[in-house]
Amino acid sequence: MTRSSHTLLCTAALLLTAPFSALAQTAPATPAAPTAAPAPKPNLPNVVILATGGTIASSAASNTQVVNYSLSQTVNNLINAVPAVNYVANVTGEQIANTGSQDMNPEILLTLAKRINVLLASPDVSGVIVTHGTDTMEETAYFLNLVVRSDKPVVVVGAMRPSSALSADGPFNLYESVQLAADPNARGKGVMMLLNDRIGAARFITKTNTTVLDAFKSAEQGYLGAFVGGKAYFYNQPARVHTKDSEFDVTNLTSLPPVEIVYGYQSNGGTMYDAAVAAGAKGIVVAATGNGTITTASKASVASAVAKGVVIARSTRTGSGTVTPKPDDVKEGYVSADSLNPQKARILLMLALTKTSDLNKIQDYFNRY
Repeated sequence: MTRSSHTLLCTAALLLTAPFSALAQTAPATPAAPTAAPAPKPNLPNVVILATGGTIASSAASNTQVVNYSLSQTVNNLINAVPAVNYVANVTGEQIANTGSQDMNPEILLTLAKRINVLLASPDVSGVIVTHGTDTMEETAYFLNLVVRSDKPVVVVGAMRPSSALSADGPFNLYESVQLAADPNARGKGVMMLLNDRIGAARFITKTNTTVLDAFKSAEQGYLGAFVGGKAYFYNQPARVHTKDSEFDVTNLTSLPPVEIVYGYQSNGGTMYDAAVAAGAKGIVVAATGNGTITTASKASVASAVAKGVVIARSTRTGSGTVTPKPDDVKEGYVSADSLNPQKARILLMLALTKTSDLNKIQDYFNRY
């Protein structure tokens, strides 16, 4: 073997093994302090990354393992893994949480929203990025879409493969999210989600597959835009009320009204409605069949819930389409969730219930947001 060949083999071995030593760190139980960033460049915009955990901050035992991984990365690790971001913006980071997104809760959502509003109120901050697990990313993004009080870019980003994978998608997703948050053309678009080169509106995009890279779709309304050749191209504007024009303000909120989701299927009865009411739910979203239909067998329990002041929102389990309002909806205690899927309808209903229990007003929120 020649000396040059030996050098190439050693270099390749180092590249393959380096990620695992870096990923051996465990995430802190408490939020970390802001990262020590490179000296700011006065000609670049300032972007802040707020980390919450998820696949983008996880690793596995093998670089060919893309399921069954665990959290291992802090916001510092994420930023340091993509040094190219420092040519796009002055990037700093804060650790808001470190959890799988299945465990996101109202307390974390409120903390995140309040911190974003503080950051974006500063003239020195051009945009904010939230790193997040993909399982409930759309819920957090839609919540922020309703409560962020600025038209500056907010980008929620994640990954479908852990950082240890041979073909990890997180680093490039993060790089593009920094480009997007620093882009003046991204202002006024509402909260955006960025994965797999596609820019989605929080109101319309949803996860449609368990594991593939191209898991997020905006089937009916389309995407806001896409990254092509390292540049963001925009083609659409979100039509619903969002961010700075929203009526929802979380500044003084410390909790959100509990809202449950009940799944509709053939002959389902009222057991789950009764259980939700007994647990203290103030609202129930029905992931109903078809165009929001509810079984006859469950209607007695629904009526009992309504009599106790619980608001019932009819969504659909179909994955797309608008649940059309019925003439007797309000009289029977229902509102239509419009085209919101059940998980996003829950987010809007929680916020709506912080302001009113009037069904006509709540229906107006679903019509406009």
